[in-house]
Amino acid sequence: MSSVAEQIHARLSERLQPTALKVIDESASHAGHAGASATGQGSHMRVCIASPLFTPLSRVQRHRLVYDALQDFIDQGLHALAIELI
Repeated sequence: MSSVAEQIHARLSERLQPTALKVIDESASHAGHAGASATGQGSHMRVCIASPLFTPLSRVQRHRLVYDALQDFIDQGLHALAIELI
């Protein structure tokens, strides 16, 4: 099975058609913090993304698109999601 970062990358690629996309698992840096996973993976992610779908949208609307695309990951334990719009 692919890592959570790879699954998130695939989901965002499919739904948001990005021109640039990087997904970084920062979970290991948050070991011992609230929401950290026992495996040290998949709980704290950073997404750097650019998409033509963002063009007419405000910053808040762009973030909402990302959150909506990843809602099931959040429901399954993704504790922190940092979004960088590039």
